[in-house]
Amino acid sequence: MEEKKEEKKIEPKPVAPAKISYDDFAKVEIRAGKILSAEKIPDTDKLLKLMVDFAEGTPRQIVSGISAYFPNPAVLVGKTCMFVTNLEPRTIKGFESNGMLFAVSTPEGVFSLLEPKEGIPPGCKAK
Repeated sequence: MEEKKEEKKIEPKPVAPAKISYDDFAKVEIRAGKILSAEKIPDTDKLLKLMVDFAEGTPRQIVSGISAYFPNPAVLVGKTCMFVTNLEPRTIKGFESNGMLFAVSTPEGVFSLLEPKEGIPPGCKAK
């Protein structure tokens, strides 16, 4: 009779993120933006199309993969959140995205948008 060997579970070691210079970080523009509209992008599971006011005169369209956390995207309307605003535009599922929303989540599924304190107007730059 063969004796069963107990399998050892090998836990992956966390990988340290690549370091960037202060000069590289200084290039990232982070601004507050007020969400004017939010709608699910058809035929996708994760994507929402946001129209965001950054006090630039014309709202920007931003595509974000946060649909699972907002079954009713209308709850996002009126929220002021933090965004990266100087990324090159990127087309996602046929929709051009002109920025990136900041959010955090845990492996257990706890999720939070990064929202500035009340009273911070659209367009304010993070320092």
